[in-house]
Amino acid sequence: MRPIYLFSISTHPDAININSLDITFLQPKIDFSSYDFLILTSKQASKALQHYDLQEYIHLPALAISKESAKSYEAIGGTILNVGDGYGDTLSDKIKQYAKTKRWLYLRAEIVASDFVARCREEGYLIDEAIVYRSACSEAIKKALIAKDAILIFTSPSSLKCFLKNHSFSQENKIIVIGKTTAQALPQGIDFFMSEKRTVQSCVALAKTLF
Repeated sequence: MRPIYLFSISTHPDAININSLDITFLQPKIDFSSYDFLILTSKQASKALQHYDLQEYIHLPALAISKESAKSYEAIGGTILNVGDGYGDTLSDKIKQYAKTKRWLYLRAEIVASDFVARCREEGYLIDEAIVYRSACSEAIKKALIAKDAILIFTSPSSLKCFLKNHSFSQENKIIVIGKTTAQALPQGIDFFMSEKRTVQSCVALAKTLF
């Protein structure tokens, strides 16, 4: 049986979990009373919120990029306004379902892959951004010993880029990416598989078919 490596902050019991990113939470000053809705594009955004007084923000419904991001906000007592399909670029359509008078706060990473906020602003939607966390390549991924015949799962462009800074693919590796944005971070000419759903569970299920 080939080993399955999962390069992600998330874990799975059937994979060798390598936390590819070290997260630093920031705490910029935010007046949550100025907003109607939150925008969350990762579980880390909900973790960042926990560095603030719960009563300041918990009344704000959130637009979540995926079911997993939604669950992370619900886990701390928040309510979900709407859920995207896992891609930042498609959040624009969700935002446009609401009046332009609504004020949004996007709780984001220092580096993001999508420019959906800029496009919505151009059409008159009121969206502010707060950088609440940053990520860096972890020591775990730098020191990881990767089997040449391993199946490698990447759940973000950042995890893939951190891997390639420290390792290279062997001809025997099978590569799985969680979605199109992560696939775009692969070097040209690299063959890959994409999970049916943008979840770790779906990636691992796909990996098991490649033994």
